[in-house]
Amino acid sequence: MKKKVIKLENVWKTYKMGKVEVNALQGLDFHVEEGEFVAIMGPSGSGKSTAVNMIGCLDVPTKGKIMLEQHDISKLSESELAQIRGRKIGFIFQQFNLIPTLTALENVMLPMIFQGIDEKERTKRAAKLLELVGLGDRVNHKPTELSGGQQQRVAIARALANNPDVVIADEPTGNLDSKTGANVLEFLQNFHRKEGKTIVMVTHDASLAKIAERTEFLKDGKIVKSLNNRG
Repeated sequence: MKKKVIKLENVWKTYKMGKVEVNALQGLDFHVEEGEFVAIMGPSGSGKSTAVNMIGCLDVPTKGKIMLEQHDISKLSESELAQIRGRKIGFIFQQFNLIPTLTALENVMLPMIFQGIDEKERTKRAAKLLELVGLGDRVNHKPTELSGGQQQRVAIARALANNPDVVIADEPTGNLDSKTGANVLEFLQNFHRKEGKTIVMVTHDASLAKIAERTEFLKDGKIVKSLNNRG
């Protein structure tokens, strides 16, 4: 039996908007197993962004438990949370979030600095990752010198910099044309199959979710349906 890498148990997230309380998550139960590719779908306002923040250990719940490899992250300090997040989780964002003044190589090296990896190893690993995503000849280019698809591939390489247990892709093709988006999805799919990486992808597009092994449908802050895409 595969181990559960991340498990959310009855997770609630409540925001106070003046005198009004808004429940973005309402008893969310979710897990992802080692080596699994899971898609989370839901309309705008369903709680997808808040769910990503919880799964990615970017935030702690108002109540409920989030277990990341036997650690209950709701009991960790922000500095402890940042350390475990840096080691265990890689993020691919819709907006790329690359630093414009840094080269592709430097952008990929950045997360390794916070994990105390020496410069020689950082450079070697970043160059290898850029080669992996097909950008070995673009290592010294800055984001403005790269196409949208190339920037997203730099972002993927950066997400893999610390060899994370889980890669979270938040609408990874949202800012790309359909052909470039298809290439990015194909890369993620191959990376999952060949490297056995655990991937959680958040999308509003049913056609994209089909590449995952399982789709969880989110509505009003909780899972309302699960679909096995392989069955």
